[in-house]
Amino acid sequence: MTTLWLTVLILLIYFGCSVAYLLILTLAGRSRYRNPWTLGSTQPGFYRRIAVVVPAYKEDGIIVSTAQNLLDQDYPAICFDVHVMADSLQPATVLQLRNLPLTVWEVAFKQSTKTRSLNAFFARNKQPYDIVLVCDADNMVDSDFLQKINRAFDLGARAVQGRRVAKNMDTAYAFLDACSEAINNHIFRKGTSALGLSSAVIGSGMAFEYNMLRDILTSIDAVGGFDKPLQLKVVAKGVKIRYLEDALVYDEKIESGEAFGNQRRRWISSQWVYLRKYFIRGCGYLFRGNLSYFNLAVLNNVVLPRALLLGALPLVAVGAFFVDPVLGYAGLGLWVTYLLTLALALPRAYYSRDLARALVRLPGAIGRMAINLLSLRSANKTFIHTLHTRTSISNNIVNR
Repeated sequence: MTTLWLTVLILLIYFGCSVAYLLILTLAGRSRYRNPWTLGSTQPGFYRRIAVVVPAYKEDGIIVSTAQNLLDQDYPAICFDVHVMADSLQPATVLQLRNLPLTVWEVAFKQSTKTRSLNAFFARNKQPYDIVLVCDADNMVDSDFLQKINRAFDLGARAVQGRRVAKNMDTAYAFLDACSEAINNHIFRKGTSALGLSSAVIGSGMAFEYNMLRDILTSIDAVGGFDKPLQLKVVAKGVKIRYLEDALVYDEKIESGEAFGNQRRRWISSQWVYLRKYFIRGCGYLFRGNLSYFNLAVLNNVVLPRALLLGALPLVAVGAFFVDPVLGYAGLGLWVTYLLTLALALPRAYYSRDLARALVRLPGAIGRMAINLLSLRSANKTFIHTLHTRTSISNNIVNR
């Protein structure tokens, strides 16, 4: 048994476990998922007071349209308020926002993060609320979004994640990003919910009991990926995060390869940082019976990012043929299984000519992600701002 043979075997075992994990969640989402957290025709027990909080860092081009969309809710106006955390916005933008029926909180930080904006809101706000909904500055929601949030809390939810979908899909990279979001929704929210586990959150379109989120955020000061420690602190309390598949929040997708690479660099960095930080603790929660914590802290993070796995598997399989044909065929089988997993996780409506055009860009996107692995160390220490420009929804898929 040579060292090279053993190395290839270990790699294939790791990839095999990763593919098996993703396949199980994918199949669970397709066969077992039932969504009891829907609006239906039942009237709400009562209308909870909801704070919609929007951290906005240098988002002058879109924040006014976002605020107008969030104000347009089929929910009693007296029962919800929109709060914009105006971080480094232009005076003219702040003036426009102040002319709308919402609250503007001007904030400034030495290093701006979403966590600090949210903590500033909780520190300054004196109004009583039952629920807080966190949205990004580029998000838009359907007019019944708050109704669905309130209904879920009627049914016993204490933390919920809406289904984030693409706001725009008119470029190859935007479509590719939208497909990635749809696959992640199916695997890490729909699939985990089908197995009785807590859904993963995304960072926006998520709602929590007001006091619970306020208390949790005081112990978080993450630069990137704040949603990862947030979800762990929620499930550590024995609270499951529920997935509202029919509550849509529209998120602007990136339109260039450079933005795609920068965004993934931040995500991959936070994945490895929190895997190291919470691995031991996650295993401890497993032995205490909290499988949701273990899944979010360990299993979600130990799996190689989906695009990198897609690129690495065929390379390892080809290399394995030169070491041992049996290992090569095993690697090839894993790659085919993984392709089928992704195909099952992607909703049928996405299969179109646009998908074919987007797949042409996939090798370049994977290459950018691989290159960005060289600069992961700085990604989680520096706030990487993505410029947003879309002020309307151009998605013809989610309503099919």
